[in-house]
Amino acid sequence: MITTLYYNVKGSITVILIILNTLFGSIFLIPASFLKLVLRIKPAQTILSRIVLGIAYIWMRINLLILNMMHTTEWIVETNFDPDKNKSYLLISNHQSWTDIIVLMKIFLGKIPFLKFFLKKELFWIPILGVAWWALDYPFMKRYPKSLIEKKPHLKGKDIEITRRACEKFKGKPVTIMNFVEGTRVTPEKQTRQDSPFTHLLRPKAGGVGFVFSIMGEQISSILNATIAYPGGPYTFWEYLCGRIPEIIVHVEEIPMTEKLLGDYMNDPVFRNYFQKWINGLWIDKDEKLGSMLKEANDTAR
Repeated sequence: MITTLYYNVKGSITVILIILNTLFGSIFLIPASFLKLVLRIKPAQTILSRIVLGIAYIWMRINLLILNMMHTTEWIVETNFDPDKNKSYLLISNHQSWTDIIVLMKIFLGKIPFLKFFLKKELFWIPILGVAWWALDYPFMKRYPKSLIEKKPHLKGKDIEITRRACEKFKGKPVTIMNFVEGTRVTPEKQTRQDSPFTHLLRPKAGGVGFVFSIMGEQISSILNATIAYPGGPYTFWEYLCGRIPEIIVHVEEIPMTEKLLGDYMNDPVFRNYFQKWINGLWIDKDEKLGSMLKEANDTAR
């Protein structure tokens, strides 16, 4: 009872500090975002984008400082690449919790271009954060259900066109596009519903990665394949905020871009079939890697 109260108090303090940091950051962010909205000339857009990015970087740095101050989590990070802020990357990862985003930010912040990921259009309306994501050029996706497309055929391909326009913003400048290839957080229920062949993962969805490669594959220097393990888990995001995760292990593998990964995923069935097999092969290896990471951590804890 006392232990639970202690962690809940710690989590509440963490949340309050992050909210205060967000409110303070918004004092600078909202005016810069408004100017970016009304000043549509390219030089102003470039300067304001840098200002907004700088605000976001400082905001995230302070959040990580708060988390480090409140938590005693042991971090084990294994990687084989030399980061470069002037290159473009595709970052892919398994997905178990909202904590994954914080984990990846902690590892890569300031080492490679600021992480960008696709968001549901509805998230734009989250106070402060929605404006920040828009100002940072995060792509907002509008998904149309198959049933709606059948009723309104003119909507077919609209979501793809939105993705294409979003990716166009990234051309010609360093960027890191982050993609959770499974498309959602893994749970035993989802694994059963999918009839997933993996022990720790859901089936990968190749479409998002394939489409990004189709548009800007030549700009991407390499793929960063992150595998995140929470020994003793799974843990909720609230448990992370409370400091209840004793250990986080991350393995990052750099995969070079090759000509074989460049093609028209949407219109070339031969390339699409090859790409889907390639992604599935990555996921077979990731499932084995995640299993070995968890086993080694459990053996060490005994």
